[in-house]
Amino acid sequence: MTARLSLRPLLLAGLCTATAVVAQAGGMAGGADKPESEEGIPVTDSLTKEKCGACHTADAKGNLSRISWLRTTPEGWAQAIKRMVKLNGLQITPEESRQVVRYLSSSHGLAPEEARPVMYLVEHRIQDETNIPSESLRGACATCHAFAQPLSWRRSGSEWKLLQDFHVALYSQADVQYRRPATDEPGAVFGQPTPIVTKPGATPVTQGQIALDYTRKVAPLHTPEWTQWKSRMQDPRLAGKWLVSASAPGKGRFVGTMTIGATADSDEFKTGIALRSLTDGSTLSRTGNGIVYAGYSWRGRSAPSAQPSAPDALDNPTRETMWFSPDRKNAEGRWFWGEYQEFGFDVKLVRADGSPTIGAVWPNAIKAGTRGVDVHIFGDSLPAAPTAKDIDLGAGLAVTRVVTASPTEIVVSVDAAPGAVAGVHDVSVGSAVLASALPVYRKIDYLKVTPDTNLSRLGGAHFAKGYAQFDAVGFDNGPDGKPNTADDVNIGPVAADWSIQEFQSVWYDDDKAYVGSISQKALFTPNVDGPNPQRSGNRNNYGEVWVVATAKAEKDTQGKPLTAKSYLVVTVPAYKRWDQPEVSQ
Repeated sequence: MTARLSLRPLLLAGLCTATAVVAQAGGMAGGADKPESEEGIPVTDSLTKEKCGACHTADAKGNLSRISWLRTTPEGWAQAIKRMVKLNGLQITPEESRQVVRYLSSSHGLAPEEARPVMYLVEHRIQDETNIPSESLRGACATCHAFAQPLSWRRSGSEWKLLQDFHVALYSQADVQYRRPATDEPGAVFGQPTPIVTKPGATPVTQGQIALDYTRKVAPLHTPEWTQWKSRMQDPRLAGKWLVSASAPGKGRFVGTMTIGATADSDEFKTGIALRSLTDGSTLSRTGNGIVYAGYSWRGRSAPSAQPSAPDALDNPTRETMWFSPDRKNAEGRWFWGEYQEFGFDVKLVRADGSPTIGAVWPNAIKAGTRGVDVHIFGDSLPAAPTAKDIDLGAGLAVTRVVTASPTEIVVSVDAAPGAVAGVHDVSVGSAVLASALPVYRKIDYLKVTPDTNLSRLGGAHFAKGYAQFDAVGFDNGPDGKPNTADDVNIGPVAADWSIQEFQSVWYDDDKAYVGSISQKALFTPNVDGPNPQRSGNRNNYGEVWVVATAKAEKDTQGKPLTAKSYLVVTVPAYKRWDQPEVSQ
């Protein structure tokens, strides 16, 4: 798939403001034409019954029509409530809305295993969706919004059909998309769709039917994961110290701690965060709070005491979305900010429970054949006087001596054998192990610019700018010697020079001259919004360009600098927003 095709949903989002996103929670209030044949999930919360029960009538089992045959994320339920307010006149205060969202997200939510594959949606990541199993499904379910949007829901079979009907009723383009003849359907093996050939005179199978069959199969109301999680769900006992390993595109790696404190409510917490840059040693402190939905799904906010110094600065207030493992020992997610949530930390947390724990390792990677490399092991309750024999970095990496040691950081000197096999090594200190912590590489074979595709929005006159941040990441081809295969080794960011090039899409393309500029820290700043009298046709400054990274030191087999590029769309401001910041308040 080309970058241009993969960003088609983003182009439509820029031009059409993704109006179809709002439709994901189903139809208007009231029952379906036919009684539900599947068992519903009774609504037991008094406030939810009071606010929703006037239109969504209850049956003898305590089921509320429509609601009892749906499950989704906090954002999904917040979206549904907003639509009920706008379309049906629901009278509900912000505090009541938050309470209803909290109840529904836990009692009519998703299991951890169901939510994890689609967390990128609520983390506001821009990425190519490689999880779409056929082009017919792409046309039906991922043209106006992310494929993760419908996959964030679980519905009964009739509710999936009602959702399609609702789309057709509100969005004329949905009717066209659903009625298009399907060209393929998901195959038995993912990534190998089965072609559909319509015989002469036969009624074509439509994209809408393929989508309906697929969603009914992969996202039913009742699943083993949800059945098991309902019995396992407990109050989220997360209070304590957590080790943080974080990275921010364009800013580098960070380590530190997140101290989570309990409050009077079992699902609400206060936080204190302390981070240190492994690039320049600078520190960052912030405080905040968070809410945990369904026992594992964190939504929070934090901010430093000072005012933000720049749109991309690390001292901006952030929103937090994290997925905690069911055993409450690990977490992962994104802390983000920006007018379009375009900046953020990718974070991993490990619980510090008093036993020896490893949270992160530095540097990003070790090159085979190098000697005397200082490797920093960050953790908690680490042995105060370890020996070289206590530390194991895997085959080909010899710990020659312990440089310094403390309960929170051990520094060791390491020699990497010339024949060390490229791969990612576990790191252990005594009984503490951090899996897949330290890459070993032989050479940097190629670069990737991340993300592969990106979106920026014009601004500065009437609307705020939407920036785009990039990174140049190096890769070793791995043991098979082939690029872009599963055994390739991610070495981490590499130093590069940055530029933009024209993406030729029409004759006499001139987008490069108008869309904006990129800094040598890989931050793209879009041009001003509104018509530009200096441009042909008085057009806005929108367009498509390549963002190009040229490695400063790494070269290819011909001695030329390694290069890579990312496809960037610069579009108009988002004139209408569909967002749910209240789930983290």
